[in-house]
This record gives sequence, structure tokens and C-alpha cells, in this order.
Amino acid sequence: MARPKTVSDEAILDAAGRVLRRSGPAGVTFAAVGAEAGLSPATLVQRYGSKDGLMRATLLRAWDQLDVSTRVADELSPVDAEGAVAMLVALSGEYGDHEQYAEGLLVLREDMRDPVLRERGARWGEALAQALGRRLTTNEPEQRRLGRLLAGQWQGALIWWGFEREGSVGEYVQKQLTNWCEVALRR
Repeated sequence: MARPKTVSDEAILDAAGRVLRRSGPAGVTFAAVGAEAGLSPATLVQRYGSKDGLMRATLLRAWDQLDVSTRVADELSPVDAEGAVAMLVALSGEYGDHEQYAEGLLVLREDMRDPVLRERGARWGEALAQALGRRLTTNEPEQRRLGRLLAGQWQGALIWWGFEREGSVGEYVQKQLTNWCEVALRR
């Protein structure tokens, strides 16, 4: 008979996420996550099999959480260009400070290496593009295209924020995306 779990998978994956944000992908070891979660490394090996299994489960949980954040931002933001910018400013809060953002780029590399995680990111990107596009135009065939363009501009703004370090990420993203909307949506 299997022993009951004293620590839930969600709690373990949240602990692994904290280790990942603090130490980057290389810092996610069974020992580090075990210490963070209060479990032995052997228990984690039994649950996840390998570091790759633990990383995939951790990153899938992060995608689940990003899906929820995106839905909430979608529900709370007005359906206009200002609402599209507000959505992305809200989602930018996930990035924290400059150093944390730089570490996050290493996490993105992990998502791009794993086909399951890569597909998950692509699905999220499609949902985000649709939510943004509905705010930028009523022309349904153009919604996805404009949404993808704004999402790409957002990602570029985050990269430039990482280099320029001007103000908070929210302030920087707000300014850059508002400027983009003013120019791109002139008709």
C-alpha cells in the first residue's frame, strides 16, 4: 500500500518554482527543491523520476498559472487599445526586477527546448493574441494579426527594459505599448 502524500504536488512544484526563480534552471536539483519543500530528494525522485521530469512539471504549473493570470487580466481589462495595454502591463508584473527578468530568460530557454512546453507556450500565445486583437480591432480577420504584433512589441519592450533599466517594468511597458498603439492604430 502506498504511503499518503504529506506534501501535495502543487506545493512541491511551487517550491521548485521558487528555486527556479531564485537560482535559475541549473539550481533546480532534487536536493534544493527537497530543502525548499521539506522533503527528501529520494521522495522527489520517486514522484518525478528525473530532473527533466521535475522541470517539466514545474514549468507546466507555471504555464497553468500564467493562463489564469491572462484570463483574469482579460476579464478585468476594457475592450479597447488601453485595455490591451493594461492587460500586458498586468502580465508584466510577473517579471519583477531586472535580475529576476534576466534569470527568466534562462527559463524561457527551457520552455523552448522541450516540445511539450514549447507547444504549451504556443497555445498561450494564440490565446493572448486573440484577447489583445479583440481590443485593437473589430475586424475579426485582423484580430489575430494585430494581437500577435502587439504581443511581439510587448516582448521587445521587456527586453529593452532589461537593457535600459528605466523605471519599473510596468511604467516602461505602459509607455512603450501606448506609443505603439498610437502609431500602429492610426487609420
